Amino acid sequence: MAYFVESFWGERNNGFDVLYHNMKHGHLSTKDLADFIRERATIEETYSRSMTKLAKSASNYTQLGTFAPVWDVFKTSTEKLASCHLDLVRRLQELIKEVHKYGDEQIKAYKKTKEDVSGTLEAVQNIQSITQALQKSKENYNAKCVEQERLKKEGATQREIEKAAVKSKKATDTYKLYVEKYATFKSDFEVKMTETAQKFQDIEEMHLLRMKEIIQSLSNTIKEIHLQIGEVHEEFINNMTNTTVESLIQKFAESKGTGKERPGPIEFEECNASSVAEGIKPRKRKPFGLPGIMKKEKDTESVECPDADSVNFPDVDDEGYSIKPEATQDTKENHFYSSSDSDSEDDEPRRFHVEIKPVQPNNSSQYTMPSLDELKVSIGNITLSPAISRHSPAQMNQNSSSEELTKSKLSAPINEKGNSDFLAWDPLFSTSLESSSSASLASSSSSARPTTPLSVGTIVPPPRPASRPKLSTGKLSGINEIPRPFSPPLTSNSSPPPAAPLARAESISSISSSASLSAANTPTVGVSRGPSPVSLGNQDTLPVAVALTESVNAYFKGADPTKCIVKITGDMTISFPSGIIKVFTSNPSPAVLCFRVKNTSKLEQILPNAQLVYSDQSQSDSSTKDFWMNMQAITVYLKKLSEQNPSASYYNVDVLKYQVSSNGIQSTPLNLATYWKCDAGTTDVRVDYKYNPESMNVPSMLSNVQVVVPVDGGVINMQSLPPAKWNADQMKAYWKISSISEKSENGGSGSLRAKFELSGGPSKPATLAVQFISEGSTLSGVDVELVGTGYRLSLLKKRFATGRYMADC
Repeated sequence: MAYFVESFWGERNNGFDVLYHNMKHGHLSTKDLADFIRERATIEETYSRSMTKLAKSASNYTQLGTFAPVWDVFKTSTEKLASCHLDLVRRLQELIKEVHKYGDEQIKAYKKTKEDVSGTLEAVQNIQSITQALQKSKENYNAKCVEQERLKKEGATQREIEKAAVKSKKATDTYKLYVEKYATFKSDFEVKMTETAQKFQDIEEMHLLRMKEIIQSLSNTIKEIHLQIGEVHEEFINNMTNTTVESLIQKFAESKGTGKERPGPIEFEECNASSVAEGIKPRKRKPFGLPGIMKKEKDTESVECPDADSVNFPDVDDEGYSIKPEATQDTKENHFYSSSDSDSEDDEPRRFHVEIKPVQPNNSSQYTMPSLDELKVSIGNITLSPAISRHSPAQMNQNSSSEELTKSKLSAPINEKGNSDFLAWDPLFSTSLESSSSASLASSSSSARPTTPLSVGTIVPPPRPASRPKLSTGKLSGINEIPRPFSPPLTSNSSPPPAAPLARAESISSISSSASLSAANTPTVGVSRGPSPVSLGNQDTLPVAVALTESVNAYFKGADPTKCIVKITGDMTISFPSGIIKVFTSNPSPAVLCFRVKNTSKLEQILPNAQLVYSDQSQSDSSTKDFWMNMQAITVYLKKLSEQNPSASYYNVDVLKYQVSSNGIQSTPLNLATYWKCDAGTTDVRVDYKYNPESMNVPSMLSNVQVVVPVDGGVINMQSLPPAKWNADQMKAYWKISSISEKSENGGSGSLRAKFELSGGPSKPATLAVQFISEGSTLSGVDVELVGTGYRLSLLKKRFATGRYMADC
């Protein structure tokens, strides 16, 4: 069976290339087979989830009627089917791992084979080159021979004929030499090509045998699962066969039956009038009342007694109250309500004497502040019963807020005698006294006595002290407005505003960048270089601001640092104040703006804005690059921006972009490693992070760190440490860390852990995303300075942020 040895020769000797590329195609076939099995596993997983949901829905169907037990059979069978398909998913995933392992073995075998067949490749190249040279020498030989014969026939001179003979002989020798070389290369090529063709055939045979084994494992796995599915269906059929109509009727009768005793017979009985009359007894309602206050009550349900005179009816006054009858001492002593401690021997009813004194007007000259002990005694002897009232939630919130306001204002200093005693009261009395003390302290002309408890309606919050400081506007930034990026610090200046139209570059937010994430939500830190002039003429230096913004993109694969992919890009923006346009237009030849980019040794590529910036490509210093602006073009560009937005106080111009050389995971400011454990009912996720100060030119704090982890599988509960937020609509967990730096706990290292309970698991490990921003530093260490005169750098802003910062398990 020599197929490859006999079938891959030909005139052009391309058989080796065909066989070599065919060997490479074997690895592609392995990857395609793995993708096919993965798609089959995805389908089975989806089907298993659907069957699980169907089994749960069977429990929600009506459990009423005789058919209710059948739903239990459906539920059990459907759950078993879902389990079978889930088992198939697990086995297919294990098979995918075997395929990937075989693919890695293929790559190693291909590398070894490439080294083994390098001699054959050389022989192929030799035979192909010698064949072409032989063909050319043959054509040259034939041409020279024909030329010699033509000269002989045309009767050319002897010298020309001899010269043609020499060329013909030389061509003949060259042609013979190539024929001999071809014979040598041909024999070597045939030997090596035969061995190589047989080697390629052996590799293909092993590849096909291994692929067939994988397919055999796949078919056996599917067959076993289908046998289990067949058993489940057989069990379902048997259960339905055993669930007969009689058994369903019997179960319903046993569970919902109301009893087996039937009603007994009832016979007619004649009425006996005498026995019925004797059985009826008169009923009396017992009067309820307190002694001395007896209310008249008529008993409408009592049966009239034949001896009506024996009943004693009490005397009633004009208002309907019963009059207390006169009783003897014996009656008082034997009565249930008799009072044994009464000191009155007369028959008059007991009376109470109540005297209400009017409030005496307060005289400030005679009134003195009671002592703390007197207040404690007077307040402690008063007991207030809670009033029953209903309030709406809004009223409750209003009351609570007013109480909090009243309590907070008690701490305000009030110049009145005895206030220190109020603040030093015992905590047992502080709760009940806060409201009354705040009301009494609110007005110095209150006429209420200190021992009189004040009602809630009289509580008046004290007036706001005139010395109370107001909240500065700086504390409100970020609440109702978004801070401008790259805002330089404001400096207080009491001098009048500048008369020149050029705005101050130091006092405006002159740089903004759209390349960074979360730029508008971060505080700004800038360096102001020198004060701005009050008045500006054409001879003064013009202020400009510069921003260096870098974006770091990273992809982490598991905990292997060698698989980390990093790309860092940056851009430079120059901000011009709006007043500079008038200076440029009024001066036909403004000073050229020149700047130098320093510390460029880490930059792989620098792309200046070709329309606005010039550069010298012949610069030999690799650590610095000089650039200068096209002043005519920048003037036209700034005028165009001014026409589009005439009210702007500054205009930003992108001058150059650059790419930073990276060194893998060592160039990332925040190293990541993720771990997933996916089960049918739960998913465990852990994200380890580590702050890397060596990636930065100057270590700076990473702020507004956000970690987003998507989790599928129907999450019904999440437990996380530190606490995270779960978004059910997006199926993502969110962690927020305010800042990470060397001063953080464990030097900026930590872990995020979460456990998810699933309803339709298992989950698939997903790619998580991270965002952060850092102010005051760059990853490349690039710096900028102005060169020449006419301009000054009023602000230099440095920062970096994340682009696509992701991690996989």
